[in-house]
Amino acid sequence: MQGEKLYGLIEAGGTKFVLGIARLQGDIVGGVDASSILETTRIPTTTPAQTITAAIAWFREQSETFGKFDAIGLASFGPLQLDKSAANFGFITDTPKKHWLNTDLLGPFQRAFGCPIAIDTDVNAAALSEYRWGRGRDCRSVVYLTIGTGVGGGAVIGGKMLHGVSHPEMGHMRVQLHESDHGFAGSCAIHGACLEGLASGPAIIKRWGKSLSELPDNHEAKSIIAFYLAQVVCNLQAVLEPDRIILGGGVMATPDLLFLVKAKAAELGGQYFSGNAYDIIASPGLGTNAGLLGALAVAQQAA
Repeated sequence: MQGEKLYGLIEAGGTKFVLGIARLQGDIVGGVDASSILETTRIPTTTPAQTITAAIAWFREQSETFGKFDAIGLASFGPLQLDKSAANFGFITDTPKKHWLNTDLLGPFQRAFGCPIAIDTDVNAAALSEYRWGRGRDCRSVVYLTIGTGVGGGAVIGGKMLHGVSHPEMGHMRVQLHESDHGFAGSCAIHGACLEGLASGPAIIKRWGKSLSELPDNHEAKSIIAFYLAQVVCNLQAVLEPDRIILGGGVMATPDLLFLVKAKAAELGGQYFSGNAYDIIASPGLGTNAGLLGALAVAQQAA
């Protein structure tokens, strides 16, 4: 159909690559959901050569059925080199995943398909998809935080993903230790007791021996983790005053945690910030397809 565009979607994760194909009429801003994705597959993340080769092979097969790609969007774990003037633009850089250290992620797809390809972090992409189609619709600025195996964050300001010298590393913000947590050194290999070292899934298990959702409902861990996340919410309000702060990831699936974060952020903010914590903090709106829809949002920018 005239005006339709075919997109390749890549959600590159530390344990799996999720690939997809989407066809859309024009540059759709609203009305995109899981039904926009025609085909998907999953490839285990092994070595770069094995994983990237398998992904390219799958996209070539799909291209025989659906046609030539208008653009490809790549939403990846990091750290990534996103400076287009750098010789290693599109590389995964100082990752703890040793096989992927200094890996050219973007280049093989560019050489294989010759279409516009955009790359960004998975959390920046998630922020962009939520801004366009999810809980951030009709907002001027959106921050997306994922709290799971690690903690990452991305932001969209006025429709553009936030970059500085590099992409944001919100999971490594420093926070004040809870009064019950001063004996815990944190689990981050680099910073110890940063947000990721205190509130990620592995940090919770290291501290209490179970995941947050497995602990009793009245366990102090919930209020402690809410205290750390609420501090970050207030920090983000102080720096950006975003319309929406979206909290996703496995840790946030713990019952009542989102409400506890809202209540603590409202308390810590002291009614100073323009955004009411109860209003601006939200869960993701795009569900389990947020990763691929993030890649779609990035692909649309490339096109």
